[in-house]
Formats: sequence, structure tokens, C-alpha cells
Amino acid sequence: PEVINGRTHKATVVDLSPWVEYEFRVVASNSVGMGEPSSPSALLRTRAAVPVVAPTNISGGGGSRSELVITWEPVSEELQNGEGFGYVVMFRPLGSTTWTKAVVASVESSKYVYRNESITPLSPFEVKVGVYNNEGEGTLSSISIVYSGEDEPQMAPAGASALSVSATAVEVSWLPIPWNRHTGRVLGYEVRDW
Repeated sequence: PEVINGRTHKATVVDLSPWVEYEFRVVASNSVGMGEPSSPSALLRTRAAVPVVAPTNISGGGGSRSELVITWEPVSEELQNGEGFGYVVMFRPLGSTTWTKAVVASVESSKYVYRNESITPLSPFEVKVGVYNNEGEGTLSSISIVYSGEDEPQMAPAGASALSVSATAVEVSWLPIPWNRHTGRVLGYEVRDW
């Protein structure tokens, strides 16, 4: 810290974080060295301010049909800058000009789920997440692309054939379902026999 003239009996401490409790000690020094520090002052909280740090790792996806799942890494308590902290979630279909805005009032939240029957499976959305507290709205994250939930596959595999390979085994093969926004990502197949 800056050394203060011996005739001065007060100082302004700068570059502190908003809405954080601090305690202070004073140490006297001269040409011989430094003395013992004073007892700590009483705890003093700095004033609140609008939050300036946006959530990170904005992502999401998955969920059920007609859902848009948005996730983020929560902002730590020392960066919330005041009471009444929460998140502002903004999203729009890719190519749209109108943002939908939702408020998530829980400090611990790291997820928001938007449900709407008109959402097409695997539709891309532009998403950004911001912060607010009682002092006002703060910074928004940069835009991330998040896809809405998938639907179950709408077509069956084609070209199924079977080949006997032994007295107790049959090899079954089929053509895979191609990926598109209506079928989604096929995670597996189920082979049934009777």
C-alpha cells in the first residue's frame, strides 16, 4: 500500500470490490522499521453496484421435444455486487430479430428451460445470459448457439436383412437413419426378434 505522511491521520482506500465486507489495520513505520499493526477495524461493507461480470460457459441443448434448455456457470458471490442478484436469459431463433427475455431470480440457478409447442426439434437459437441485482441490470454474455430438444426418430431403419451364421446366431444388418433436423442424432438401435 501507499505510504502516508506521518502528519496525516486518514486515508481513502480505493479499488475495493462492491458489496464486500472489509476490515482495516494501520501500521506505523519510521527509518528503523515497521511497528505492530493496530487491532482490526470493525467490518465495513462497501456500497452495492450494478454487477459487471456476466455468466460464462453458456450452453445447453437436450431436453424434451418443444424445449430449449439453456445452461451457464453461475457468478460467484463476491462478483454479485449487491442484494437481489439474479440472471437475465435472452434467446431468439437463429435469423430472428426479436429477443425473448426471461428473469431467473435464484442466485444458485444455472439452468433455464423454455417450453413451447411451436419449437421445431433441433432448431438453433441465439442465446445470451446476463446478470442483475437491486442496483440494475449488468453485463450480458456473448451470444452462443443452443439447439432445442430433439424428437424421437420419425422413420424406421430401411434395408433390414438377416443372415444365418451358425445354428444359434443370426447376423442382422440395416441401413442407418441419416441425420437431419427431423430425425436428430440416433444414439442407438434396438433389434427385436420373434
